[in-house]
Amino acid sequence: MKVVFLGVGEACDERAPNTSVWVQTEVENQHKSVMLDCGFTVPSFYWQQTSNPEDLDALWISHFHGDHFFGVPALLLRFWEMKRSRPLAIVSQVGVERIITQTMELAYPGFFPKLTYSVVFHEIEPDQRVRIVGLDWSAAQSIHGQRNLAVRIEDGKHSIFYSGDGLFSPETLSLARDCSLAVHEAFRLDPLTPGHGTVRQCIDFAREAGAAMLALVHVQRDERKDRYTEILEVLRGVNDLHVIIPEPGDELEL
Repeated sequence: MKVVFLGVGEACDERAPNTSVWVQTEVENQHKSVMLDCGFTVPSFYWQQTSNPEDLDALWISHFHGDHFFGVPALLLRFWEMKRSRPLAIVSQVGVERIITQTMELAYPGFFPKLTYSVVFHEIEPDQRVRIVGLDWSAAQSIHGQRNLAVRIEDGKHSIFYSGDGLFSPETLSLARDCSLAVHEAFRLDPLTPGHGTVRQCIDFAREAGAAMLALVHVQRDERKDRYTEILEVLRGVNDLHVIIPEPGDELEL
């Protein structure tokens, strides 16, 4: 499993694109490609990584804040421009089809029916385990201002947990148990911010979950600019867990 951090930033970060993770793997000798969240600054960074309109199998949307899904119309439009023909799965919580089609209509009126490929919507809720594009998906709700689902995706060899936004909950902790990689938002080093996690909280979360590795993303822009050295010092003090704070474009092989 290969993980590419297309973006690692929060909604208003002028230096880092919105948090988005591109997961690539092999299942039964077939290449599978999934994007986790697609905020308004993400599509251009995706197209810097690939020029193949058929490459993406599925898109996960954790919740409906703009920095996590407002890039979807631009992504769908460019697939149309490049004459994509393969179906695209869009996976999220209940209501995803209505919200995405409304958003597409606002951004590019009349274009959704013209797409040269089918968009297949899959709704997933906590306590469900579903198989989509050859991968196993499960979800749990975090603690956030808007309903947010963390997701776990498994290919039979590796598993990735992605928090979306929000402070972890007992349910997301269970979801992340023994995963190969936990990607978690850590809005600040400290103090606490309602509906978000801190660096230290996320480290404790990954420890308790037994995750093999933790990647911290979605750090608040001023924290990332002014307290980056402090954050790195905290990470250097962690000896029992592999913790990273990736930059846009960084890649991991699991």
